[in-house]
Amino acid sequence: MAPAPAPDKGRPKSPRPTRSTYRHGDLRNALIKAGVELAREGGPEAVVLRAATRQAGVVPNAAYRHFADRSALLHAVSQAAMARVARTMEAEQDALPPAADDKEAARARFRAVGTGYLRFAQEEPGLFRAAFHVPGDMTHAADDDAAGSGGKTPFELLGAALDDLVETGVLPEDRRPGAEFLAWSAVHGLAVLLIDGPLRGLHPTQAHDAGRHVIDMIERGI
Repeated sequence: MAPAPAPDKGRPKSPRPTRSTYRHGDLRNALIKAGVELAREGGPEAVVLRAATRQAGVVPNAAYRHFADRSALLHAVSQAAMARVARTMEAEQDALPPAADDKEAARARFRAVGTGYLRFAQEEPGLFRAAFHVPGDMTHAADDDAAGSGGKTPFELLGAALDDLVETGVLPEDRRPGAEFLAWSAVHGLAVLLIDGPLRGLHPTQAHDAGRHVIDMIERGI
């Protein structure tokens, strides 16, 4: 009988098979990031739990530790998209040249809120649609996870710009209440027409001019 082989005491052990699933401590944010990418490509309809978990590299059931259902994930993606809207509006304001006086500066910052909003809609239509897909009211309009780098959400940036118009004497104080809803409605309506409606075929120059004229109209009307 041949002797039994000696144990391989000196040989290194073979490495254990690596896991193909996601093993990071921040799975919730990984799923939101995956959802944002899905929304970028296909709008809110593309944000589904199974696709997000596949993109994050986890089994589908793992998502339920952080999101009760698709609606919960879509809400988180909506807030993340809203924060990107805010950052685009902030960037538009930050790029403004120096103004001659406080009134001109206030007007410019107000206009930049609108132009940043329109720019985001045209550059990121999928995320823009997702941003305003949920919720159905203003409950989360001031949530931190929908805020830009400066800590304000798009709605708060608009409100701050209107307050600046009042403080500098551009907008009479008695016309301030509710002005954000009028301004938002006009700019949002144009944004939707440009990305989903009959104006989506406009040349970029025409779209830019349309935005400028709408903001002119808002300034005269509030």
